[in-house]
Amino acid sequence: MFIQPALSTQESLGGPFIHSSIEEAKRLVDEAYKYSREKSLERVRGQSIRPSDILRLLKQPARDTRSAVRSADYLENTLRLIHEKVHRTHRLHKRSLNATDLLTPQELDTIARVTGCAARVSKPSCRTIPTVNKYRTATSVCNNLKSPRLGASNTPFTRWLPAQYDDGVSRPKSWDPNRSFNNFVLPLVREVSNRILATNDASVESDREFTHMVTIFGQWNDHDLTFTPSSPSIRAFSNGLDCDESCERSEPCFPIQIPLNDPRLPTGPDSCIPVFRSAPVCGTGKSAFNFGDMANRREQINALNAFLDLGQVYGSEEGLARDLRDLTNDGGLLRINKEFTDNGREFLPFTDVKGNMCATRRRITNDTNAKEVPCFVAGDVRVDENIALTSIHTMFLREHNRLAGALLRLNPHWDSETLYQEARKIMGAYTQVFVFRDYLPHIVGPDTMARQLGRYPGYNKTIDPSIANVFATAAYRFAHLAIQPTLSRLDINNKENPMFPSVPLFKAFFTPWRLVFEGGIDPLIRGLVGHPAKLNTQNHMMVDALREKLFQFINHLALDLGSLNMQRGRDHGLPDYNAWRKFCGLSTPSNLGELAVVLNNTDLAFRLLQLYGTPDNIDVWMGGVAEPFVHRGRVGPLFACLIATQFQKIRQGDRLWYENPGVFTSAQRKALKNVSLAQIICDNTGITAVSRDPFLIPEGGNTPIKCNNIQQLNLSAWKENLPL
Repeated sequence: MFIQPALSTQESLGGPFIHSSIEEAKRLVDEAYKYSREKSLERVRGQSIRPSDILRLLKQPARDTRSAVRSADYLENTLRLIHEKVHRTHRLHKRSLNATDLLTPQELDTIARVTGCAARVSKPSCRTIPTVNKYRTATSVCNNLKSPRLGASNTPFTRWLPAQYDDGVSRPKSWDPNRSFNNFVLPLVREVSNRILATNDASVESDREFTHMVTIFGQWNDHDLTFTPSSPSIRAFSNGLDCDESCERSEPCFPIQIPLNDPRLPTGPDSCIPVFRSAPVCGTGKSAFNFGDMANRREQINALNAFLDLGQVYGSEEGLARDLRDLTNDGGLLRINKEFTDNGREFLPFTDVKGNMCATRRRITNDTNAKEVPCFVAGDVRVDENIALTSIHTMFLREHNRLAGALLRLNPHWDSETLYQEARKIMGAYTQVFVFRDYLPHIVGPDTMARQLGRYPGYNKTIDPSIANVFATAAYRFAHLAIQPTLSRLDINNKENPMFPSVPLFKAFFTPWRLVFEGGIDPLIRGLVGHPAKLNTQNHMMVDALREKLFQFINHLALDLGSLNMQRGRDHGLPDYNAWRKFCGLSTPSNLGELAVVLNNTDLAFRLLQLYGTPDNIDVWMGGVAEPFVHRGRVGPLFACLIATQFQKIRQGDRLWYENPGVFTSAQRKALKNVSLAQIICDNTGITAVSRDPFLIPEGGNTPIKCNNIQQLNLSAWKENLPL
């Protein structure tokens, strides 16, 4: 790299210069954050909220995640300002020099420390945690005692293949819409969505084997493992551009362009769906500053920990976990709603966050006098995303409090902390059993289960359980194509509820009032276990509620989930479909004939190649969901491989996995083998009969049985005998 000899690092980049750059960067970032927050709250309060506002508010980082994102923005903008000032002062060509080329290691350390980035990679001490071998921390820091941050919240997604960015560092493919890859320009993601994913809701095919509970449980499980925060700013840092008012690409704005002749959305150069890039990890991407174990390519943050521990119930940060607890008594309970009950059973507590994104009742019902309620609050911010998901959240909140009460009766000498932690530990084991025994076999199929997820092999401290970017951003989004256009609500006879009928999905987003005022969670749980999932077929992929009406309450541009998935994959630098096929040891089609064989569908292969030109350009999410299912599964070979690989790492890399000797006693492990989702439903709703396997259609050998015939968890193994 050529550096002009007239430029002296010491005279140009001394302490005052660096500190002034840091302060200027902080001011720019803080002002952009403040502007964005005020603008969003103004829209919420003024009832003029847009679908893009909802998505942004839903993806907002909070608490420690917000601090991590802010530090990354401070660092990136500090280096950008240094870069610009040096080039402006010395009239250098923009590409001739990077800011980091002129900084000494000590100066880089200063920037990392003052921006807060250094603290993000410092190694925490596990010796200060007295219960580190007994209970999980909320963040899962110190699950791995040698590498305490492995799998912890607010750490980078891991990469199984290197990121592929347009500039090799940070810029997404299609940032420059005219840039070609493998001799073809990438298609607009909305064009792919229109030509491949579109289906009419009336022609949706239902699954003949699995219930809608499989779909919503998958979403519930995903919210235990992955949450990718977006940048909190709606304003470009470099030029002040408002991403909501422009279709220009300027960090963090990465809008979805609307193709010509779009069936719903207005077209033209000034027509787009606002999208914001996922927040970068400190020291990755454009900052190109290597510290710790992080790569220079842009990486994204997982705000959640990587373990199956029901973080969506308890929270993945210590502060949130504490706020969700009922500390007014010694029962080890979680907080409940103080205003409303569900036929005497608990609701989730309401949030006290300013601005009510869930004030949707008047708009949806056209009743200006209708009472609004706040959003519910839980361990995951997406709790109110749809009322079926909220119902599962509610059920597991109740189960924690039921367990804590039962443990108190068994061990009246236990204090509040022990009751809370023991109930939480049992609940974590529940989800591990449900996911591996009941859920994954239906998704990846018995062959993949036998090959990758068979008998528990034991804990391996060398395995990194961190969630892979491709899992979070592509593979585990397969179930978006298994969501029905309607959420069924059934009465006690499992018939359509005459008082509160089934709800179109697009009218079930952020509507906690439907649970409070329209019959509670029981009708929805009956609907989930009594009605089938949508079947993902190659000619009927994504329902209109997700593709044409996502988060649409008023006449603003609704979002398109299929387009968002592909845009997010490009934002994250995910390698293409064939790269991942190769990773999994699968064939890599190179032409129409070979792709037609892989998809078992010549017409679909032809339409994909019309758009992409070559299989090497296909977005991995699009290619993955287009594959025919593996035997007795609900994903194709590629996603079966990626999903199984991820859960293999989650299980083997978890020191506190329920089957790892010493985590539970042998008697406790034996008891936990018999837990069931049916039991959770029976114990925490007014439902009196349920199928033994709520994931399977309730017919034949799986017809509903009385709850008193469902086996209960035997808690006697948790009785602590005090020494005399």
